[in-house]
Amino acid sequence: MIITRLLVPPLLFGLVSVWVACKEPEQSQQNVKSKRQSKNEITPDEPARNILFFGNSLTAGYGVEPEDAFPYIIQKQLDSLVLPYQVINAGLSGETTAGGVGRIEWVLREPVAIMILELGGNDGLRGIDPGESMKNLQEIIDLAQAKYSDILIIISGMEAPPNMGQEYVTLFRSIFRELSQVNNLPLIPFLLEGVGGEPELNLPDGIHPNERGHKIVAENVWAVLKNLVTEG
Repeated sequence: MIITRLLVPPLLFGLVSVWVACKEPEQSQQNVKSKRQSKNEITPDEPARNILFFGNSLTAGYGVEPEDAFPYIIQKQLDSLVLPYQVINAGLSGETTAGGVGRIEWVLREPVAIMILELGGNDGLRGIDPGESMKNLQEIIDLAQAKYSDILIIISGMEAPPNMGQEYVTLFRSIFRELSQVNNLPLIPFLLEGVGGEPELNLPDGIHPNERGHKIVAENVWAVLKNLVTEG
């Protein structure tokens, strides 16, 4: 069973959307399960470990069906490998890093094993001071680690648009790598690698990935996430 939930503060929207879809059986599923079960100690009574995607409209899957958004694609990948993880999609369109600071504690009410921190894109579009964005992202990291000391956090890198000027673009790009290094956290160098700037992989707005684009974004995320969910 694939379960992906969208967590949005009640003051913003007042409801929680839950999407449930049944995964199609695969002929090789039993073989995969037998190989993974002893490694992950999966039992029928074991609760799934939550993977929180905390981001903006990219994570929320703006412009595509929920099942076509990259967090949902990640859930299907996890299920295909019989890994005991459940994706929580906490993407909110228009979210900035400052907004994320105000929302993170509400979102963390449920236990979280892994968090993919995908915020900053809207800061770059608005020309917000990269130093301020970095400060906000660090606060989100600090709050998450204070809530769950063993949480694993992945930093998702973003790029500012070229029209912001080369100096701004360079400074903005650097904050994600610096956050990764300072906090010793894994980094997705650029979430939209292979998708950004490619018209055939984006919606007409040129900003948000279409269905094909989300599949590539999911590959970018999985390249880093797989090292955490398949260990131990």
